Amino acid sequence: MLAAMGPLIDSFWRAAAGCLSPRVILLSLLPLAVIALVAAGSGWLLWSSAVAWVQSVLESTHWLASLWGWLGHVGVGDLPVALAPLLVVMGATPVIVIVCVLAVAALMTPALVRLVAERRFPQLQRRHGASLLGSLVWATGSTIAALAALIASIPLWLIPPLVLVLPPLIWGWLNYRIMAFDALAEHASRPERQLLLRRHRWQLLAIGVVCGFLGAAPGVVWISGVVFAAAFLILVPVAIWIYTLVFAFSSLWFTHYCLAALQRLRSEEAASEPSTP
Repeated sequence: MLAAMGPLIDSFWRAAAGCLSPRVILLSLLPLAVIALVAAGSGWLLWSSAVAWVQSVLESTHWLASLWGWLGHVGVGDLPVALAPLLVVMGATPVIVIVCVLAVAALMTPALVRLVAERRFPQLQRRHGASLLGSLVWATGSTIAALAALIASIPLWLIPPLVLVLPPLIWGWLNYRIMAFDALAEHASRPERQLLLRRHRWQLLAIGVVCGFLGAAPGVVWISGVVFAAAFLILVPVAIWIYTLVFAFSSLWFTHYCLAALQRLRSEEAASEPSTP
């Protein structure tokens, strides 16, 4: 158990230190610029209509009408007005997170893999086990599966504990699928990648889940619907930048862990080969 935890802890601290690098901070601003523009534009165009639509659904739903009436009698009025912005935020958050994952994978992960390889694994041979097209197909399939899981799990979000558990688990699985693949794409051959993903499945999934929960933390910024509505153009870029930094840390963690595992695998194979007389 301790032997399995050692590489996880070592790669964790290396990733945390890497996030303080000016080069990594600068890289984190590239996806932010794209995502912030998309989020701000979507908010400017769709925020009012989305909140109005959710509010109308809440007010027109028959089984909720009695609840609003009862709450009005006890002094809690206009609850649909207060809930509508919060529900819009909760619905938009998974989409923004998935966009962040794809943006980091497309813009940051290759640069971060090269950075780690140059500094820590300069002698590690590149066997190019996956092409750019293969990486895109893998990321697209994983994203579709994550979206399907998110949509299927939405009814369970009404159960208070599950809304705090299910989205980070799904995001963590998506992190694991995309970032572990990209971390090994350039250096590992296809058989090596398949072996490492199978051998270290649970460790990599643990990294993804931890990073998934870290990625859910900035959602605290969006709890207040009133504040969020008043400062939408400010809070969205800030929150997305925090998400992007978390995913940069996630990419570094996966890269350090995967390349170290690949190096150990090749050392084991070299040691097991019979020496030539």
